[in-house]
Amino acid sequence: MPKTAASALKSEPFRAAIMQIEPQWIDYNGHLNMAYYNVMFDRAIDQLWSDLGIGPTYMKERGGSTFTAECHVRYLREIHLGDPVQIFVWLLEADDKRLHTFEEMRHATEGWLSATSENMSLHMDMNARRVAPFPPDIRERIAGVIKAHGAVPRPEGIGRSVAMPAKR
Repeated sequence: MPKTAASALKSEPFRAAIMQIEPQWIDYNGHLNMAYYNVMFDRAIDQLWSDLGIGPTYMKERGGSTFTAECHVRYLREIHLGDPVQIFVWLLEADDKRLHTFEEMRHATEGWLSATSENMSLHMDMNARRVAPFPPDIRERIAGVIKAHGAVPRPEGIGRSVAMPAKR
């Protein structure tokens, strides 16, 4: 197990490092452009994947990686230049080839929720460029994190879909 994997095994969501908004990410509305929410969520996932042993070293040494198959972002409160951001990640479920995650972006000092992202990632054999099962050691690590994250309440918003409000 990678030396940092223990951080992902706590009975709490994974906490990514605090990040700062980059000036070029601010749009003409004066807040973080929607595309860069995904950049920040992706950076947080990369931190968790490294803790799980499926980051860049895994790709280089074992030929495996992950691709995002689906993503659903909710923008709940504006983030502005200068706001420190921390992302919390729940590893909700997995099977032999897929990972289901949920992320919350929060103001790092005030704690309020800015956005969420729910994702389905696929494990890839990079030599074949095809979806493939996780190796047994990685599957074991993933199961441990799912068990740890399952011990805390699930956040609101999991499983939401995009739709117009129902008319009464």
